[in-house]
Amino acid sequence: MDTSNSHEIETTPLLPAKSSKKLKTPLPKLQIGILISLHLAEPIASTSIFPYINQLIRELGITGGDDAAVGYYAGIIESLFFAAQALTVLKWGRLSDRIGRKPVLAIGLSGACISILCFGLSTAFWSLVISRCLCGLLNGNVGVMKTMMGELTDSTNMAQAFALFPIVWSIGGFIGPLIGGTLARPQDRWPVLFANAFWEKFPYFLPCAVAACLFVLAVFIMSIFLEETLPTKRRPKSTSAMLGISSDELLPQQSVAYTPLRTLLTPSVVIPIANYALLALLDISFRALLPLLFSTPTHLGGLGFHPATIGSWLAVFGITSGIFQALFFARIVDWIGPKRVFCVSVSCYVPLMAMFPIMSWIVRARGEVDHAITFALLCIAGMQLAWNMAFGAIFMFITASAPTNNVLGAINGLGQTSASAARVIGPTLATSLFAVSKEHNLLGGNAVFVVLIVLAGGLRWLASQLPDEVQDRDE
Repeated sequence: MDTSNSHEIETTPLLPAKSSKKLKTPLPKLQIGILISLHLAEPIASTSIFPYINQLIRELGITGGDDAAVGYYAGIIESLFFAAQALTVLKWGRLSDRIGRKPVLAIGLSGACISILCFGLSTAFWSLVISRCLCGLLNGNVGVMKTMMGELTDSTNMAQAFALFPIVWSIGGFIGPLIGGTLARPQDRWPVLFANAFWEKFPYFLPCAVAACLFVLAVFIMSIFLEETLPTKRRPKSTSAMLGISSDELLPQQSVAYTPLRTLLTPSVVIPIANYALLALLDISFRALLPLLFSTPTHLGGLGFHPATIGSWLAVFGITSGIFQALFFARIVDWIGPKRVFCVSVSCYVPLMAMFPIMSWIVRARGEVDHAITFALLCIAGMQLAWNMAFGAIFMFITASAPTNNVLGAINGLGQTSASAARVIGPTLATSLFAVSKEHNLLGGNAVFVVLIVLAGGLRWLASQLPDEVQDRDE
């Protein structure tokens, strides 16, 4: 018997070497840092209007002196932004697959700059609506930036990169209201510096002008420092060096950008996008109901908080979520995998919704808002940390579902279109169900939470249909 051959056979690995864990690819920190800096301008601009939008609507006289209707008109403005975005974001994604990411990003940043200036110069409700619709129509930046992030990363470092998006929104959500609240009506705060009649006619132009300057700076930085990530539009020398192939070999890939949309609607693409749409619907519903519960009088089942208290708690939720995502999201994904992260995250929605009627019951039972409510709110803060991880996880699945980089813009455009449509429906659905539940005492006034919990169960089932692992597009 040949012992050498026997020994060789016995020492042959049972599993291929590829099954071992892949080494993590270093992030291209400079390019990702530039991309995140560009992204920061958007949440700053969009949240800078929050401190004064209600007062602006009152001053326009559109409500006829009915303060209760102010929130309705403010909601219309925001919903129309998402509606306009849903109509065009897919087109921008498809266009970025053909002409490159940077040109579409430049159009979006320029459109956002123009729209925020128009918002500050508005003296009628219809002009406010037009300016926000203009922003939605011209702005495909969110989808394009996710596409670029996907092209700058692979399956080993994607979680680390996508964890940066929530912290950007947290920072922007802190800076934006600070700019809007401080610089609105500057003639009242600094009458010597802003004595011109222009500021009397356009008292909310200054915060809009500051936000517009950020967009101008973003366009300048993007034009000079940001590199194109679409393979067919990179510089030939850079492309061949990064991909290890000649520029001639890249030419056939250009036809992929013209792939008919219906051919992309495979289960591997549709399932992550369906998860994202339902996730966006439930999330925007939660964010619409939370301040509503905070401000509703205690005798109607709310907490009766003052606006300053509401703002403080929302700030706590936003800041803690952003910091947690930045510090721990990538580590948790590396530990248990993106699918388990997503499944655990969406499962948190049920106890999150259950806290609403529990807090109402506590207030009725104790007759006041005390430390028990504070503890309940801290529990909500903890659960929403887990809930918010679902976004980073699903972004990874959507990015990985694209069969090639040249249709990644279309895939992200589809996802953003679905999410925008859900964000149009969500606030109206949630607040209307809340009002009907309270008015008719459906299920003790808690019917809205039961409906959302049932939808969360549907999302948990959809989550189980996701692939077990996020794969690179070249595997």
